[in-house]
Amino acid sequence: MNGSHILSWSMALMLLCGCASRPVNPPIARVDPQAGYRFETHQAQTVNRDTLVILAFSGGGTRAAAFSYGVLEFLQRTQIQGPAGTTLRLLDAVDVITGVSGGSFTALAYGLYGDRLFTEYEQRFLKRDVQGEIIGRVFSPSYWGSLWSTGWGRSELAAQLYDEILFDGATFGDLNRGKGPLILVSATDISSGSRFVFNQRVFDVICSDLEAVSLSRAAAASSAVPVVLSSITVRNYGGTCNATMPPWAKPFLDTDDPPRPAARAVRSLRAEQAYADSTQRPYLHLVDGGVADNVGMRGVLDVLEVSEALHDAGLPTPLDGVKRVVVFVVNSLSSPPTPWDQSMTPPGPVDIMLKSAGTPIDAFSYETIELLRDTAARWSTLRLIRDSVKLPADPDPRVSAALRVPAAEIYAIDVSFPALQDKAEFDYLNQQPTSFVLPPEAVDRLRAAAGTIILASPEFQRLLKDFGAKVVEAPASQRGR
Repeated sequence: MNGSHILSWSMALMLLCGCASRPVNPPIARVDPQAGYRFETHQAQTVNRDTLVILAFSGGGTRAAAFSYGVLEFLQRTQIQGPAGTTLRLLDAVDVITGVSGGSFTALAYGLYGDRLFTEYEQRFLKRDVQGEIIGRVFSPSYWGSLWSTGWGRSELAAQLYDEILFDGATFGDLNRGKGPLILVSATDISSGSRFVFNQRVFDVICSDLEAVSLSRAAAASSAVPVVLSSITVRNYGGTCNATMPPWAKPFLDTDDPPRPAARAVRSLRAEQAYADSTQRPYLHLVDGGVADNVGMRGVLDVLEVSEALHDAGLPTPLDGVKRVVVFVVNSLSSPPTPWDQSMTPPGPVDIMLKSAGTPIDAFSYETIELLRDTAARWSTLRLIRDSVKLPADPDPRVSAALRVPAAEIYAIDVSFPALQDKAEFDYLNQQPTSFVLPPEAVDRLRAAAGTIILASPEFQRLLKDFGAKVVEAPASQRGR
């Protein structure tokens, strides 16, 4: 067979293989606010409703996946003893886990596996050259036909791999049948720059069934680094299922002048509401969640802001009855130094592009954590003033509103590399790249560091003190540190 025939046969085979199409999220005819994978229905399963425990897992590739996994290991192996002598495994107290990019894999895998995660995750994902396997498939002729298909790009190829090695065909419907924490992973709507959360409330707006969406596609969307990977496309059927916003959101969307404490949250709500116009936006293209929120904290801040504004207005809030909000901000952000300032030669275009994309994300990540701390301090101060100052019989309504602060005490537990007291260990972890392959030693040291940081955290110790509790069992790797 001559060369031209070989080329013709090769092209024909590629065209025959080029029939791959992206999975399509199915529509729903009518919204049922009492069904689906959403906070409201999941909270009905929660036993201890006076304390809300949230884990926020940041982006950062395998570095983030391993660091967040270390947090889960610490919480799984650590028990606290309360004043009545009862013991509680800390992991069983977790209500919500948010995940972005690399952190989304750990969040989704725990939601699916439960305790089985601690025997399988390390080998199935953390200590695997996931990045190399994706690259291998991109350059394999077996996948070229699919890659050339319309609507099927590198992220769909990655999602296929994630499904094979980690998620085993599972969907959000499988998460909804479990009893673990609510898992909320997010991507970025590249058209608007807003967060897109894989939550049935958001899927209500686009009139689609989240339970039919695969976990692998959600993870692929959340980690679809722009340019390196393609976007994940979601079909929008908005405006066809009589979707309405939840009652607590209506006071903010029905006015042109929303309460100031909730201004940022209202912007997020309106971005969600814009999806209802599927005529203009029949498709949504999603990329890495870190572009909009690299620490997975925007949703948490939005809920706090909305609760504060509703409380000011004397209206019911999503956090009514909650006395404590405990947030573990698991931030695997690394900032390795560069030698650029030591040379007259400027950095190359690729270095500049990566730095230009990463620097604003890093700055916003820091700001997000500070906003949580500011909210915690403001609520605590206002409660102190309210409880210690005797107001006149007919107080100024503005003063009364200002002191009408939510009752929940906020504990912001910062789990990040700078909290390490061991400088050598900080330097080592801070050098780890954002990729989906790390040396086994780096994975193990990231896991161990997470528990070390939590045990040393002043906020964690304050939480134990306020609960009247003490740690009675800790991970073996943490003892004596």
